[in-house]
Formats: sequence, C-alpha cells, structure tokens
Amino acid sequence: MAKQTVEALVEGGKATAAPPLGPALGPLGLNIGQVVGKINEITAAFKGMQVPIKVIVDSETKTFEVTVGTPPASALIKKEAGIEKGAGNPLADKVADLRIEQIIKIAKMKEQALLGKGLKEKVKEIIGTCNSMGVMVEGVAATEAIKLVNSGKFDAKIKAVKTELTAEELKALEEERKHLAEEMKTRRAELEAKAKSIFDGMTGKPKSEIKAKMAEAGIPDEIVKTLLPAEEKKDEKAAAKGAAAAAPAKDAKAAPAAEKKEAPKGKK
Repeated sequence: MAKQTVEALVEGGKATAAPPLGPALGPLGLNIGQVVGKINEITAAFKGMQVPIKVIVDSETKTFEVTVGTPPASALIKKEAGIEKGAGNPLADKVADLRIEQIIKIAKMKEQALLGKGLKEKVKEIIGTCNSMGVMVEGVAATEAIKLVNSGKFDAKIKAVKTELTAEELKALEEERKHLAEEMKTRRAELEAKAKSIFDGMTGKPKSEIKAKMAEAGIPDEIVKTLLPAEEKKDEKAAAKGAAAAAPAKDAKAAPAAEKKEAPKGKK
C-alpha cells in the first residue's frame, strides 16, 4: 500500500481547508471537509494552541488517519494557568496555582509522551514540571502536592479522570493568580532595592565579590545581571576611550624616530 503523509501546524479545534491543509490534501482525492472535521475533533482539547498534526493517507483506498502531536507540558501548564511564562526564580516566586483537575487534564493530553505506567504517575510528572515553573498545585508548593498525590488524597479524582472545574472554581483561581502576580511584583521590587543597596555599598570592589554578596543575600541571577552588565558596559566604554587617547601618543613617539631615519638621506 502506498501511503503519503501531510504534516501541518493547526490551531486546536480550528483547522480549515485554507492553506496549508487544503492545497496539500486536495490532490490526494480526499473529502477535505471530513479530514478537517476529524482534525478539529481530536485537537479540540488544545484550543488556543498551535498543534502539530499528521494526516496519513492510503493512496489506493483513499482512507486516512490523523495523529496529533502535543505541545510541551510547560506550554499546556501556562495555558491552564493563564500565564505567559514561568517564574524566573521558582523556589522563591509562585506565579500561579492549578487544581488537580487541571493537572489530570494535562496528564491525559500528554499521556502518550509521559513515562509513568499509570495516570497517577503521569500526574506526578506534570506536577514536577509545575515545580520548575513556580506553579503551585492545590494551594501548596508542587513538591508538597506530590506528597499529597502519594498519600492518596486525589485518588478518587484521578480514577474518575476528573478534568473539569466549575465557573466558581475557575474564578477563584483567576483571583489567586492576580494576587500571586501582585505578591511577586512587590517581592521583586524589594529584591531590586536590596541588590542596588549592596551594589552601591561595594563600589570599586571586584565583580566576583559583588556577585557573591548578592548570592548570599538571596538575590536572583536575573536581577544581578540587570545591574552588573550596565557597569561592565561603562568599563568597556572607558577602556575604549583610554585606548583611543593612547593611540595618538604612540604615533607622536614614533614620529621622531622616523624623522631620524630620514635625516641621513637628506645629507647624501
């Protein structure tokens, strides 16, 4: 059987016969509307995200199958949490809070790509990704949430594959996300002020000492880099200026030597 594969990137649940799908599927003699309908059916869970799909076509029978890749777990977590990026310092900053239902939903979406034998193990893998992004689960740090999963606290919901939240629960999560964003903004301002104080108090000290002091004070690298590179640029400009000033002086010293060499030629 001769098979052909059409690959494309589509928005979850919103594929159309427009390019790139239509022109690629048309020559294969398929019912394009039927193919698009199937794609939208199996990508509906990825609404709002770009999803890689493959349409595998049997050229002889004109039958097809659709396989769907999934975005990275981190992208799915950001989508569920309503955030654009994870925390720069996940140990200290928390940017969102997810319910176990949302974690189960993501685990099901990534089911084929995860290593866990059962859904419970896959749920813990997703929570592990939350940990690296500064996303809490059920109001606690991700590491604590894994302990709760191990204790069996969420067994009933995992067994039932509960993935939906009520409007009230979603509203509460949105309010908490805003609260966490304000907390993180306040904390960052405090850390920036602390870093500036350390920097100003160590003027003239080696950069390695300044960095060590900031690390000791718990200042994230992200903030340290906003201060030191600016200073390094100043040093580079000063060095360049010094080099430019020194260049004419070298020429001036070289000139008399050249004149001395030329003098004997004039006497001949």
